[in-house]
Amino acid sequence: MPGTLPFEDLEKAVDEGRIDTVLVCMVDMQGRLVGKRFHARAFIEGAHRETHCCNYLLATDLEMATPDGFKATSWEGGYGDYTMKPDLSTLRPVPWLEGTAMVLCDVLDHHGHHPVAHSPRAMLARQVARLEERGLTPMMATELEFFLFRHSLDEIRARDFRDLEPISAYNEDYHIFQTTKEEDLMRPLRNHLFAAGLPIEGTKGEAETGQEELNIRYAPAMDCADHHTIAKHAVKEIAWQHGRAASFLPKWHRDKVGSSSHVHQSLMKDGAPAFHDPDDELGMSKLMRHYMAGLIAHAPDYTYFLAPYVNSYKRFAKGTFAPTKMVWSVDNRTAAFRLCGDGTKGVRVECRIGGSDMNPYLAQAAMLAAGLDGIEKEMVLADPVRGDAYKRGEARDIPRTLAAATESLRNSEFLRTAMGDDVIDHYTRAAEWEQEEFDAVVTDWEIARGFERA
Repeated sequence: MPGTLPFEDLEKAVDEGRIDTVLVCMVDMQGRLVGKRFHARAFIEGAHRETHCCNYLLATDLEMATPDGFKATSWEGGYGDYTMKPDLSTLRPVPWLEGTAMVLCDVLDHHGHHPVAHSPRAMLARQVARLEERGLTPMMATELEFFLFRHSLDEIRARDFRDLEPISAYNEDYHIFQTTKEEDLMRPLRNHLFAAGLPIEGTKGEAETGQEELNIRYAPAMDCADHHTIAKHAVKEIAWQHGRAASFLPKWHRDKVGSSSHVHQSLMKDGAPAFHDPDDELGMSKLMRHYMAGLIAHAPDYTYFLAPYVNSYKRFAKGTFAPTKMVWSVDNRTAAFRLCGDGTKGVRVECRIGGSDMNPYLAQAAMLAAGLDGIEKEMVLADPVRGDAYKRGEARDIPRTLAAATESLRNSEFLRTAMGDDVIDHYTRAAEWEQEEFDAVVTDWEIARGFERA
């Protein structure tokens, strides 16, 4: 498989005229790539060391608005600069864009050149380092689900996002014939991402009309988050190039199932699976049981990092393969946490709470912190749930609204200890703003329901 692009190879490609543009990107709070396009020669001559950006990029919403209430940056503070430090280990070609390469950056304070604590890559790096101090290497994999629509983004926007038409007319879960009709887009997606150095496994139709799933091989946590973010960006760009629209909105229609992003996680120690115990009935080590106990115990605290918008919570509904209860089970897709690979060296836990809109760095950082807390406190894992987890009335619910998840985040002593007060206050304000913006809107549903009859 092609790897990332060594700097020396970039220099050669620029000299030969094969690459003329370098995308210098950071990851924002929403998990999007933002940054600059450099002429490749300028990147080689200086920008590969560092460049700069406005610090509002880590204090905006989806609309790039500048909400008040952020301690890190504000109008009063003058909206100064951050330093973007390219991580040259992430330098790679972008095969779906002519003559283009890409690099991801760490975000540093402009004056002290220390990591900005609330930047997504720094948040994940901190939790990875805490595990590495114990000799543990977190391994992760994410599943990306999304919808493809027949028309372009411009056409859909011109119609006010009404009368959306998915690319297929029926549930295409594992459906080879229907997905063959979509290969003009999905085949180049797989191949371009593979050529960009991502360990792509495959794609499949998902359990709804026009719904797709992209699977990427497990990797160390930071690599996993990088792969997820680049792949999500590529899906949108390649769909746009084909005159289609791709959406990662978790719930675009009340009668359609939503899109998730399941996260598989395990730990390695001295090159061996730390979650595996061949003498255990399910193959689970004590370390894994402690980790999962922490993961489940703290799930309400970090749900915001898995479901960051009002729409995210429309996905949690029984009978849709999206979980509603904070329980675990063995190979059972009705539970929030599914034990996969039981009895094998590949035993792992899959968190099914995250939606397709999650920022993978924030989600993985929070879950690693929760699992580590379970290890440190030797938390006891409850017995697995059997049967239909939707019917377990005694089990804790996943927070049902963004407002509820925000309060759990705000009041989480565990996350404040693991991530710092400033980080949690920063994302709490982001969650509050999202709710405030929604609450100010009069929806079509309200008007149609009450215009005449209220």
